[in-house]
Amino acid sequence: MKTYASEDIRNIGLFAHAGSGKTTLAESILFHAETTKRRGKVEEGNTISDWEPEEVKRGISINMSLLPFEWKGKKVNLVDTPGYMDFIGNVMGALRAVDTGVISVCAVSGVEVGTENAYKALEERELPTIFFLNKMDREGADFHTVLSDLQGKLSPKVTPLHIPIGKEASFNGVVDLLSQKALYFQGEGKPIREDSIPSEMEELVLELREVMVENIAEADDELLNMYLEGQAIPEERLRAGLKEAVLQRRIFPVLTGSGLQNLGVDLLIDFLVEITPPPVAMSPVRGKDSRDKDKEIERICDVNQPFSAQVFKIISDPYVGKVALFRVYSGKITSDSRLFNATREVEEKIGQLIVLRGKNQESVSEIVAGDIGAIAKISEIYISDSLADKELPILFPPIEKPEPNYMAAVKPQSRGDEEKISQALGRMLEEDFTLKVERDSNTKEDVVYGLGDIHLDVLVEKMKRKFGVDVALTIPRIPYKETIKGTAKVEGKYKRQSGGRGQYGHCWIEIEPLPRGDGFEFVDKIVGGVIPRNFIPSVEKGIQDSMQEGILAGFPVTDIRVTLYDGSFHPVDSSDMAFKIAGSMALKKGVTESKPVLLEPIMNIEVRVSDEFMGDVIGDLNSRRGKIMGMDPQDGYQLIRAQVPLAEAFRYSVDLRSITQGRALFWMKFSHYEEVPSQIAETIIQNAQKAKEEE
Repeated sequence: MKTYASEDIRNIGLFAHAGSGKTTLAESILFHAETTKRRGKVEEGNTISDWEPEEVKRGISINMSLLPFEWKGKKVNLVDTPGYMDFIGNVMGALRAVDTGVISVCAVSGVEVGTENAYKALEERELPTIFFLNKMDREGADFHTVLSDLQGKLSPKVTPLHIPIGKEASFNGVVDLLSQKALYFQGEGKPIREDSIPSEMEELVLELREVMVENIAEADDELLNMYLEGQAIPEERLRAGLKEAVLQRRIFPVLTGSGLQNLGVDLLIDFLVEITPPPVAMSPVRGKDSRDKDKEIERICDVNQPFSAQVFKIISDPYVGKVALFRVYSGKITSDSRLFNATREVEEKIGQLIVLRGKNQESVSEIVAGDIGAIAKISEIYISDSLADKELPILFPPIEKPEPNYMAAVKPQSRGDEEKISQALGRMLEEDFTLKVERDSNTKEDVVYGLGDIHLDVLVEKMKRKFGVDVALTIPRIPYKETIKGTAKVEGKYKRQSGGRGQYGHCWIEIEPLPRGDGFEFVDKIVGGVIPRNFIPSVEKGIQDSMQEGILAGFPVTDIRVTLYDGSFHPVDSSDMAFKIAGSMALKKGVTESKPVLLEPIMNIEVRVSDEFMGDVIGDLNSRRGKIMGMDPQDGYQLIRAQVPLAEAFRYSVDLRSITQGRALFWMKFSHYEEVPSQIAETIIQNAQKAKEEE
């Protein structure tokens, strides 16, 4: 592919709710642009964008995919993004690469949660937004109902430019409100036939065209004056005004068609290259001077500006290594040059620059301002990194990412795979920044956090396919702890004589509870040398070892004070080991006599939800033994604050999505430990003892 000037590039993100036909639409776009010789089908697993085995198996998009094509002297970088919330990290990355968003909306299902999320994400980035009403040929497709839904739920500025002619199976064309002509589809590969507007549609066309003209005119003072004075506005002047209105987000155009039947796709492509803004029309990007973090600087899309770019996606390949996808904001980069990573302050020699189309790679000599490219075989480059001119470095804000809250423990399927698992997880973390891995020091488990069950299932499949590591995901062990509510004074005495030198250790301790979270305190009150000073650390070590092993159910003991106040020794038979055992015996006896209880971790949970689902969310939290701590209004939503036991929150991300149809956000973090209710504690203790017996 040749190098295009910045003004001849269009960066378009394709967004949608899962199942709206987005990937099929992308296939038709590439086919219509003659980039491919045949249209792939999702059900056959041969689409260009969904090429990874995990995508083929499920028939869904998991990764974003670059799909560049050429059309009428322009280069369009189409970025296909996943529709499932589990893979929203790819959407957040794509938003840094594109200048315009096209939201595919199913003409049968209408506005769904993925539609709303895509619109909000584009709104936050202040990016122009286009709607394509897909599947107009399907039974149940209803243009006017979906249009009303879009205007009511998203914005009154959602404005049709096309009105479908015919309905469902009889859908055979559109009325173009700009040209005021009927455009009839003649079949794949044949030109559109222009005709006059059907008489039964004339009144509707006049009504909707009036709205369109008014919305366009509001972005241009001259046009607005012409409109208010009742002057006829020429089509070319309207088109120029439409460009500005789209750029300013004063209008959100609606086009219609069918990706599956390749109807209206050519009109969509024409619109993308003629109306959507090139990179040079976008606002300058801002960042910090990496040498002076308090200084804000900006870059404009100009090939003569200092080079700057940001990495928005990493692909991890066991053979090729890491591939970094980046958007160039200013300047240009050439193959076989040195690249400065301003985020990590390292310089790296790069080899061949490439352009990706799905899994296919094409070598290019340079990537210029406004374009998207990739580098293979890199080491010190990661998602969100800012790449810049070494003499004039700029740091761009990191890509926003959701906090992963769905967790599972990683279990090796084969012995001795722990190191391989650690390496594979490290590589997967480089590829997907919405994953998180932690080692739980209490349960000795590796716990992986993701955005949902599908997200983690895909992780396991990728680890096996890419790195030959076979793991299973299980529910993590709850890091329960044990503590006491009472006090006791107990003796620990270890005496053994079996010929030769014996063993003798003897101590008295007092055990009492500490405030929650204070851990452990050891107090030495030995006087008169009843226990020699060199044996006192052994008593403490024995106590701490027993605390780690647990007394009730094998969970660590915490929040206790142990005071060593008396004991005795034998001048010959006493030893470190004997006093260690004596300390251990005393601790076990003391805990048993001090009203032992189980503690469980309690999580702070915040849920951002609309009033529509607030009652259901509160009811669900209560069913999880949750305590509602408060509610605050927030930008038209309610922020529910609650505390919930971790044992009840493992599947909360999935269940909340089901309860609210995916229309809620939540955050969760550890708060404190609380006593487990007695009836639940009894079951936990019984299960723990049974498991220990089976080992």
